[in-house]
Amino acid sequence: MMKGGGFKVVHGVDLIQPHEQWDYTNVGIENNCTNMDKNELSMWVENVTKQLIEDLPEASTECLQTDTTMVYEEGIVPSMLGESRPRKMTKRSYSCNGSGSEQLYWSHQNEDQTNLSRLDEHGLNLITLLLECAVAISVDNLGEAHRMILELTQMASPYGPSCAERVVAYFSKAMASRVINSWLGICNPLVNHKSIHCAFQVFNNISPFVKFAHFTSNQAILEVFHRQDRVHIIDLDIMQGLQWPALFHILATRLEGPPHVRMTGMGTSLDLLVETGKQLSNFAKRLGVSFEFHPIAKKFGDVDMSTLQIRRGEALAVHWLQHSLYDATGPDWKTMRHLQDLAPRVITLVEQDTSHGGSFLDRFVGSLHYYSTIFDSLGAFLPSDDQSRHRVEHCLMYKEINNILAIGGPARSGEDKFRHWRSELARNGFMQVPMSGNSMAQAQLILNMFPPAHGYSLVQGDGTIRLGWKETSLFTASAWTSHGSR
Repeated sequence: MMKGGGFKVVHGVDLIQPHEQWDYTNVGIENNCTNMDKNELSMWVENVTKQLIEDLPEASTECLQTDTTMVYEEGIVPSMLGESRPRKMTKRSYSCNGSGSEQLYWSHQNEDQTNLSRLDEHGLNLITLLLECAVAISVDNLGEAHRMILELTQMASPYGPSCAERVVAYFSKAMASRVINSWLGICNPLVNHKSIHCAFQVFNNISPFVKFAHFTSNQAILEVFHRQDRVHIIDLDIMQGLQWPALFHILATRLEGPPHVRMTGMGTSLDLLVETGKQLSNFAKRLGVSFEFHPIAKKFGDVDMSTLQIRRGEALAVHWLQHSLYDATGPDWKTMRHLQDLAPRVITLVEQDTSHGGSFLDRFVGSLHYYSTIFDSLGAFLPSDDQSRHRVEHCLMYKEINNILAIGGPARSGEDKFRHWRSELARNGFMQVPMSGNSMAQAQLILNMFPPAHGYSLVQGDGTIRLGWKETSLFTASAWTSHGSR
């Protein structure tokens, strides 16, 4: 069963409190600090990749130039690194009162924090070999790539003491799948959704990233549902529905009484969707909220619009927490068309700040920096033998890495993926709804659950809210609407 949540008043506005736990064993965060100098892999991954790409022998660059999908010339490297890697956090934020006044969130630090002389030699050798292997795969030199993968698997373990070793272990495993797939054809591995959902719950407990996505989106939806009697939420990948109890709780406390809530939960397993619906229905019943749940075991881009049962007079919200665990929505162009047809009052979007499109080497460089940062954030304060940390790395992070490198890519799926959904929504007639000061307050409440020394960083600007680790942005929350919205 789900546990209830509370609410807090900030500047006279009700805010959702972060109490969204179901009856799972809470996983605590241990403050076992490790040596930060050894842990901050992400601070030098970009430097190493730049250096190694620039130092590639002429034969390698000539080989790359023969690949019609990627021309390797002097001008392509900066754009590849710049567009694919996670972006640095802007060193400013806007105040929660929405006035637009700027506040400094961090003291200015030296941008060039990379000091290769401090790097662990074993870790540097691993990253070097990993990049050389990626280059070999990008030019279809699969025999050489296979040789290097065998070497990497003997040098790196997912249980290793350093973040570098663990990252390389999972990347080399994903690239082994990529090589096998290239030899045998496209391979789509079976997905154990129950295992992923349980690991997602653990991730929710040991880091702020999932809670950030849930509560900033809930606040944006709450504001749109103000004084609405009938509301409909479409969750494009509901999983266990962890974020919705907190929203139900605040809706139940409205002075004018709770609205009738209808929820369409989408996913791949009907059994899991039905179980999620039962949990949410029981919670809503205890709060006195009139609730309907409609499970759809299909990808959003593949559904017939009539199955969504849009009703006149309902305020419609669509929520999408993006991830790379599996293809949750189907072809991007179909997903966009359905969103245009629905014309919801609000779309709450939480994106990973890394690109899923482009060539293999594009995706490799971007994902290496992105996941190095996440591994760093987990390894900074959780010991190497922590079971929760290993479960998240193995059941979530590795699945995403494998999906991006071994399964993804337009050449393998036949479908081009949007690099950034925010820009595509703007290009297709949607208007951005700036994330409010109350949404920023929600995000700050989440970060307050973690000591400042944990290194998480929060920035509001350009109508979005970004959460990252140190100065690297990892997740961006935004809200959108359209003309003639429901």
